[in-house]
Amino acid sequence: MSARASLLLRLLVPVVAWLACVAPAAAQLANPEGIQIGLSTEHVEITAGFSGADLTIFGSLENPDPEVARQGRYDVIVVLEGPARRIVVRRKDRVMGIWINLRSEEFENVPFSYSVATTRPFQDITEPVSYRQLSLGAGNIYLQPADMTGNPVTIAEFTKALRERKVAAGLYSENVGGVRFLSQNLFRATVRLAPDAPVGTHKARAFLFKNGVFVKESSAQLEIRKAGFEQAVFRLAHNHGLFYGALSVALAMGVGWLGSIVFRKD
Repeated sequence: MSARASLLLRLLVPVVAWLACVAPAAAQLANPEGIQIGLSTEHVEITAGFSGADLTIFGSLENPDPEVARQGRYDVIVVLEGPARRIVVRRKDRVMGIWINLRSEEFENVPFSYSVATTRPFQDITEPVSYRQLSLGAGNIYLQPADMTGNPVTIAEFTKALRERKVAAGLYSENVGGVRFLSQNLFRATVRLAPDAPVGTHKARAFLFKNGVFVKESSAQLEIRKAGFEQAVFRLAHNHGLFYGALSVALAMGVGWLGSIVFRKD
């Protein structure tokens, strides 16, 4: 081998070694971790006797780091969020022995229902500031007052009352440990569909954390529909409101007339 070839070989060896080390890192940067979720069904039909249900959501991690996965340093939080509504919160005070509504606060775009499932307790996944930034968790949902110029103390008071009311009604819930990894990249989440779940589009969202740092989010939609006689009444009320109102009045009058005949005293 000539001196020139030997010199060239000595120069190429460290370059090849450097490329061998850089290539995996470059591939990792080119294909960062991601998350995808899928629902077992795209719509759920409910009747008047619906008492709530557990909904299963499956998902997978994309391009997970095998070492991080083996050490259990990936965490997933899954949320099922109901349609947003405008809500008025009222506070009753006693005046001259009578409880009456004296003060109220209106909030916009409030999720009607909100169910969360996690791999571990919240404090073990990331810092509280991350949850506030992501508006993640029943205690961190951003509740927007209709009047932003109101008294901050009053707004905070009514915001707290609204959260407590939702939790007490079972509309806001948390299921710690409700997300379980089936393998290094596959997971299953169980979220609660509240008994009073409203008709409309619900949004399922999955948040991926790596070593306590938020990585990525994925979402899917779920449609809640009424079934049977309730569905027929719902469609009639929304598509033919005037006819539905007239029919309701006529039915009430008919029931009243029939009751007067049945219970008439001779």
